[in-house]
Amino acid sequence: MLNGLWLGFFVVAMVSALAQWLIGGNAGIFAAMVESIFAMAKLSVEVMVLLFGTLTLWLGFLRIAEKAGIVDWLAKALGPLFRRLMPEVPAGHPAIGLITLNFAANGLGLDNAATPIGLKAMKALQELNPIPNTASNAQILFLVLNASSLTLLPVTIFMYRAQQGAADPTLVFLPILLATSASTLVGLLSVAIMQRLRLWDPVVLAYLIPGALILGGFMALLATLSVTALAGLSSILGNLTLFGLIMLFLVIGALRKVKVYEAFVEGAKEGFDVAKNLLPYLVAMLCAVGVLRASGALDFGLEGIRHLVAWTGMDTRFVDALPTAMVKPFSGSAARALLIETMQTKGVDSFPALVAATIQGSTETTFYVLAVYFGSVGIQRARHAVGCALLAEFAGVVAAIAVCYWFFG
Repeated sequence: MLNGLWLGFFVVAMVSALAQWLIGGNAGIFAAMVESIFAMAKLSVEVMVLLFGTLTLWLGFLRIAEKAGIVDWLAKALGPLFRRLMPEVPAGHPAIGLITLNFAANGLGLDNAATPIGLKAMKALQELNPIPNTASNAQILFLVLNASSLTLLPVTIFMYRAQQGAADPTLVFLPILLATSASTLVGLLSVAIMQRLRLWDPVVLAYLIPGALILGGFMALLATLSVTALAGLSSILGNLTLFGLIMLFLVIGALRKVKVYEAFVEGAKEGFDVAKNLLPYLVAMLCAVGVLRASGALDFGLEGIRHLVAWTGMDTRFVDALPTAMVKPFSGSAARALLIETMQTKGVDSFPALVAATIQGSTETTFYVLAVYFGSVGIQRARHAVGCALLAEFAGVVAAIAVCYWFFG
């Protein structure tokens, strides 16, 4: 799937370039495309340098949290909830702890770090699967919640914005939080309907109702603020949460007698290993997207969508962010490349770039997650996993656009 998508970018770019040359007389289009390839290769390395630091930093702090027992505490705290949502998983099973750690990594926006942990969790769930080639209910719920990707602290999005020169990289903190909450809620409800989970169980409600009330109250508070105040609050909360989490890990680690420096270095080494494997994918996708843009094909497609949206009477500023949304279900690296490209061409703090960043942080890569997670344990029948995951992703994209109009419109 990813192979076809990547090849398709070049084929479409070539067709567009030939049309511009033969019909439009633009003989310089090929020079622009070649120049774009080298420019994007250079940009890939620049982005990668900061990505090395970000992943190394956060996996280091995550290892401190793990050794300090924070992850185990989360597993125990969420155990009663998962026992109702995944009744086939026995109490105390290792899968619960791994699922919790995976959600923690996703919550921190460390999607690349969450993947290896998620694979371990999927294998643990596979041990309980009575039909090895068919996804169990627990595996489907885990995958859909992973695809909806509840992101509480999108540090990689902050990193991309910082690398592109944003004055305040955390400006999109609250929009992403609201959009990802919408995608996760839709994902959970869709799976619950398909699996007939008893969400009205007193224990489940004890977890969900307080969260819903807090989120609802928070949104009610936000509704009273001006656009300027919303942007300021998002910035303050983003930076405060980021640094507060670091201090929480360090303080609890020190109180638990964890050698925090050694634990940090141990986790940071893992982050370095994860990051270095991403450069080829980043180069491949950024160059493909650069060629697509330079050929005029991307602009041509967006203009068609823009005219259609304008015909309905809607505002068209979000259209430039749609490429990120359209490829996100298929490829995280392609969506990441399109996000960076939108920031470069439209401006890092432009409305389309803010929408694209919010979309990127609101959901995961459905088909990639499906292929990697289910493929790792040999599952061939996904049952209702794809439909529920795509519904959650669609909800996240719609919510991201709506929230950005609310915050930055």
